[in-house]
Amino acid sequence: MRIFWLIVSSLIIVLIGALAYAADDAESIRANRMQSNEAIARHDVDSIQSFLDDDFVITVSTGSIERSRAEHGESFAAHFAEFPDVVYVRTPTEVTVSDAYPLAIERGDWVGSRTTKSGKLESGGEYTAAWRKEGGRWRIYSEIFVALYCQGTDC
Repeated sequence: MRIFWLIVSSLIIVLIGALAYAADDAESIRANRMQSNEAIARHDVDSIQSFLDDDFVITVSTGSIERSRAEHGESFAAHFAEFPDVVYVRTPTEVTVSDAYPLAIERGDWVGSRTTKSGKLESGGEYTAAWRKEGGRWRIYSEIFVALYCQGTDC
């Protein structure tokens, strides 16, 4: 009976350790997301790209697909040049870390605002981001953004 309880307590300790590890990883991903929001607010394309994996791909809110980290950076640079006050904020509502692979999924809400020739425009919706951990660092390898609303004359 004593061996049984030793095995059970060992399994509990391993499980608690795994849960703590996953919680730390989820917090790292949330911190990365906040830092990437700050990079967007600064219009810092290099910093934005630093959160993206080499084989990054994104479906942007209008349904267009950008198939590389470089293409996404060029898209942001053009967007910043066209709309000097553009800001996007992505707010995670859930981060789930895989217990089998160095992967995680983030779900959340996003809001973007900018001034167009016709005035203020705000759009927003939901997003999903897939993260991969390599070399101790989490990076996004895939994102999907879906626009669910738009307010302003240019919508």
